[in-house]
Amino acid sequence: MARAGAGIAALVAAQILVPLGAVLVRAGGGSGLGPADWAAIRFTVLQAGLSAALSVALAVPVARALARRRFFGRGLLITLLGAPFILPSIVAIIGLLAVFGRSGLLNRGLEALGLPGLTIYGLHGVVLAHVFFNMPLAIRLILQGWLAIPAERFRLAAALGMGPREIGRWLERPMLREVLPGAAMVIFLICLTSFAVALTLGGGPRATTVELAIYQAFRFDFDLGRAAVLAIVQLALTGLAAAAALGVARMPGFGGGLDRVVERWDVGGRAARVADALSIGAAALFLLLPLALVAGGGLAGMTALGASVARAAAVSLSLALASVALVVALALPLALAVQTWPGKAGRAMEAIGHAGIAASPLVIGTGLFLLVFPVADPQRLAMPVTALVNALMGLPFALRVLVPAVAGVESAHGRLATALGMTGWARLRWLLLPRLRRPLGFAAGLTAALSMGDLGVIALFADGDTATLPLQVYRLMAGYRMAEAASAALLLLLLSLALFWAFDRGGRTDAAT
Repeated sequence: MARAGAGIAALVAAQILVPLGAVLVRAGGGSGLGPADWAAIRFTVLQAGLSAALSVALAVPVARALARRRFFGRGLLITLLGAPFILPSIVAIIGLLAVFGRSGLLNRGLEALGLPGLTIYGLHGVVLAHVFFNMPLAIRLILQGWLAIPAERFRLAAALGMGPREIGRWLERPMLREVLPGAAMVIFLICLTSFAVALTLGGGPRATTVELAIYQAFRFDFDLGRAAVLAIVQLALTGLAAAAALGVARMPGFGGGLDRVVERWDVGGRAARVADALSIGAAALFLLLPLALVAGGGLAGMTALGASVARAAAVSLSLALASVALVVALALPLALAVQTWPGKAGRAMEAIGHAGIAASPLVIGTGLFLLVFPVADPQRLAMPVTALVNALMGLPFALRVLVPAVAGVESAHGRLATALGMTGWARLRWLLLPRLRRPLGFAAGLTAALSMGDLGVIALFADGDTATLPLQVYRLMAGYRMAEAASAALLLLLLSLALFWAFDRGGRTDAAT
């Protein structure tokens, strides 16, 4: 199994480095960056910085309120905050348009008051969508920082007579100084590779990201040299952001505790309760109202969806299942090899598995297009290439779930299995697989949902007759068929959630041995 893992690591490295090498070779013949390209770079960095800063700033009061309040439905609300991980971006955009679009709730309210309307397109629209996606992630990350402060620290603060101001100074602010930079850098990295948001809400050349510029260079100009140069710029930006995220992500050193339930004596005032309720209520309204409008607006037309939407749904399902199969085939041997080869070798293989974070999907798609174009029609390979890239993008998430799980199984049962002579297939079948059902199910569900919502590589390769469900939703939106787009988006949301639930539920079985 260790040799298989090493082979998988080499294969993953080749799947990332060979396309990047093709991009580098092609970039040698590129014409350099023009004014529009530099404008795209500036806009990419600007919108990513604003999105990260706003997401983190708005998340702090919500995370603080969730950390110090206990109420009915709190666990469900925190669970819903994980929705951006599996929510198709095009679905969220439909929901945001229902609230902030030209005919959305906000503009209808302004019109009723005799006030001028607002537009969602442009920089502010892109930032709004990114805050919608990433504020829940920031809340979860910051909430983990609050929950990492041992209960004994708050008990000691109460014994010393500290009020909210002193607790904020000596406990909460030190934690935030450690957690916020890492959260902001991770969100900055995510926003750098924005494609679907900029494609639908950018509103023109002034609001074009580098990822969108790569797509435009292919689909509209067929300028492979320019696309290759932009791909190198995209790789450099994401690589620098990933390195910065790894460098600043640290947890505060409050020491250990006794895992007691945190009791807070500093939050009993009416003003604090009102502030926390407003923070939680506003966040819930902002996050859940667009999704509720998608469900309400698309439900009526679900039965009238055409054959093109049905074909697109079938394509997306097949791609999702293929991506799941690839991710499991790649992640499981790699996770086992990381555990078998501790030290630098294991860390190197794990780092290779996480390399997909630094290389955006369109960059890898660009390289694969350049490799395929001289020998075959890329449109005929749209489906396998998309499944492969989706698997590479899902591999880091699967490894983050499987590597700790494998280490835990080996730590608890590894010596006994070795003493019984269990090696190879027998060890995998009787020891590891039964105890890895939960993490494998979660990783498969997450990969399936992410693949269902992908609107990246398929946009490079697909022709007029081939489309995934997200691409079909975008085409309906571009044709101003918003009612059909809302129904197709609801179908996409339901299928994504169903796939995630099916795989995750299937893994919730404890080992029977």
